[in-house]
Amino acid sequence: MIPPDPGDPGTDAAPGPPSATDPAGGRLAGSPFLLACRRRPVTRVPVWFMRQAGRSLPEYRAARGSGSILGAIAQPELVAELTLQPVRRYGVDAAILFSDIVVPAAAVGFGVDVAPGTGPVVESPLRSAADLERLRPYEPDIDAPYVADAVRLVVADLDIPLIGFAGGPFTVASYLVEGGPSRHHARVKALMHAEPLLWHRLVDRLADHAVASIRAQLDAGASAVQLFDSWAGVLAPADYRTFVMPATSRILEELHASHPGAPSVLFGVGTGELLADMAATGADVIGVDWRVPLDAARSRVGRRPALQGNLDPAICLAPWEVVAGATRSVLGQAGDEPGHVFNLGHGVLPETDPGVLAAVVDLVHQEGRAGVAAPGDGQ
Repeated sequence: MIPPDPGDPGTDAAPGPPSATDPAGGRLAGSPFLLACRRRPVTRVPVWFMRQAGRSLPEYRAARGSGSILGAIAQPELVAELTLQPVRRYGVDAAILFSDIVVPAAAVGFGVDVAPGTGPVVESPLRSAADLERLRPYEPDIDAPYVADAVRLVVADLDIPLIGFAGGPFTVASYLVEGGPSRHHARVKALMHAEPLLWHRLVDRLADHAVASIRAQLDAGASAVQLFDSWAGVLAPADYRTFVMPATSRILEELHASHPGAPSVLFGVGTGELLADMAATGADVIGVDWRVPLDAARSRVGRRPALQGNLDPAICLAPWEVVAGATRSVLGQAGDEPGHVFNLGHGVLPETDPGVLAAVVDLVHQEGRAGVAAPGDGQ
């Protein structure tokens, strides 16, 4: 995360230093992704896709096989292969580690699994302060050393940045309290309002998990980080500011203190009314889902953070001329100012044709103009 300049939050702020953890000593300094995250001029608009490694790729299905995703994550060689597959296939400007946001909670023995076709499920959901005892501190080198091992394998084969990630405090808490995916998030909302002290203890512990997890990934060679608080959009702005924003801000502050050169992305679904508050956490990049046009998002977050997004994943199932038109619309909404990372507004859908995503990458690289230096200007 690059901290804001209180005197000038615009695009003229000095770029952040290269990642302190870059094992090649700055070899990625010219990365379009890293430059765009810092709102600096780029050679092309960078693009990557959330959930770019996954069921939409036949090579993923062949390599992944069956069995628990947590079991797959514990195999560094397999993780490295699954992480690299979309890089080879699409020519994206960043890779994201193949992993899951519940790895820390599962690794400390809270009783979390990822059910195929369902998502994270918890055998005994959190119901009282006594359940916090099951959520002990997360020690990456002891509890899940295979994550850092996978990062090291991936970066050895990459010439683009690797994005590490963790789950945001509300989203992970929602799984631990609800016991699994939830439409209304009723139990977790009731807990935060009825027992605010317990709630803050819970999200503080989850913030500690996120910091430890991301630091380990950055130390192993990741160049940037994304915090997935995917379900925070179910909250009213006042509740987000009271119950979630303090823990989120602390995660980002602590990561900035230890890894000042690593840009941070904060993402959630349905967060249109929260965008200004998300920007106030100090994240370098705000991920925007497909519901809010990027020009409207820019007006809500101000000039400081970059924006990431935001093609509707479902549009990728339409004929190419429709996909191309929607892609150009996103590029037009991003405008000419530096600071746009093209992405979907959520993850790649399993039924997506990989050829369509490859064509989107080509179109963005050819026609994207946000922050792209004109020929002959020395960039």
